[in-house]
Amino acid sequence: MAVGVTSGSVGVVSTRTARLFDTSEPLALAGGSQLSPVDVAFETYGTLNADRSNAVFVCHALTGDAHAAGLHEGASRPGWWDNLIGPGKPLDTDRFFVVCANLLGGCRGTTGPSSTNPRTGRAYGLEFPLLTVGDLVEVHRALLRHLGITRLLAAIGGSLGGMQVLHWGLTRPDEVANAIVIAASSRLTAQNIAFSAVARRAIMADPNFAGGDYAANDTSPDVGLAIARMMAHITYVSEDALTEKFGREPHPTRTKPGFGIDFAIESYLDHQGQVFLERFDALSYLYLSRVMDYFDPFAEPDALAAVRANPVNWLVTSFDTDWRFGTAHSRRIVRRLERAGLPVTFREISSTAGHDSFLMPVPTYHATLRAYLDRALAEVSR
Repeated sequence: MAVGVTSGSVGVVSTRTARLFDTSEPLALAGGSQLSPVDVAFETYGTLNADRSNAVFVCHALTGDAHAAGLHEGASRPGWWDNLIGPGKPLDTDRFFVVCANLLGGCRGTTGPSSTNPRTGRAYGLEFPLLTVGDLVEVHRALLRHLGITRLLAAIGGSLGGMQVLHWGLTRPDEVANAIVIAASSRLTAQNIAFSAVARRAIMADPNFAGGDYAANDTSPDVGLAIARMMAHITYVSEDALTEKFGREPHPTRTKPGFGIDFAIESYLDHQGQVFLERFDALSYLYLSRVMDYFDPFAEPDALAAVRANPVNWLVTSFDTDWRFGTAHSRRIVRRLERAGLPVTFREISSTAGHDSFLMPVPTYHATLRAYLDRALAEVSR
């Protein structure tokens, strides 16, 4: 078995690309501008059944991508949710047809600020339009039309992925039978906005950022992006997890106190920052983190009108050590849905891993998802 692949893997997979919008039919963004062309990278796992009733859409978080499960040819690192997706797993690909797409604004095959602007022939940079969670979902909806799917058995996602699921279920309830919102928020707190503001400032203050035109200079704001990732990563894990793993252990190469990497935790964070540079783009970080800041789906007076008329089943989960989007964020979502008379299941899961728990094979968490999805499939199969 390849390194890191869990039992029941979907095996070797490939990422495909579809052009969903072009000049004849551009993507109309919530902010009023139009975008074309729009290409989307996506992967699918399992088989779509004859009546197309077993499709599950996976919405990824801020720095995720379309590669959610299995292995790419020649690679040793599995997809980011490989522990959840595959034969016999909660998202059982012997029964479910699973779709995962890289987000609009991303940097892993889907059109984003590092893509070529057809008007100028160079990367969009900061000329790329600002996005909303609704814009991300519109592209997901277009991909489903491309695949011939009109209604999902479920949409599922954690963090920013959960925000997409929440928006989708509220605004297009006819397309989503079950909405699974994990470790997410309906409205970021000032603290959360502050974390992202500092991360963006680190990127934009890097001399190599060049006003967002770093691609034209064949450079990249690596120092700023690595610092942004280091800081964000601290918020994704719990204090107990860091204490258990690192404590105050000195770095093996430390000889005397100084301002280098003196402690093991410093080396770990430095590694996280450097590895991140290999797979993510600074502009995508700016745009997608800003998307989260402005998300506030319950702000509109008629926010629940569509889903009241066409109820969606909801599962909302949180983790007890998540201090980025803690249980209070999930309870706020649950209260709004319950007041609208919607069927809501809520679970707070115990885990030591903090916000990153939604990516981990936490037994109670997986059992909750398995039971919920099994029931959803049974109901649609009646």
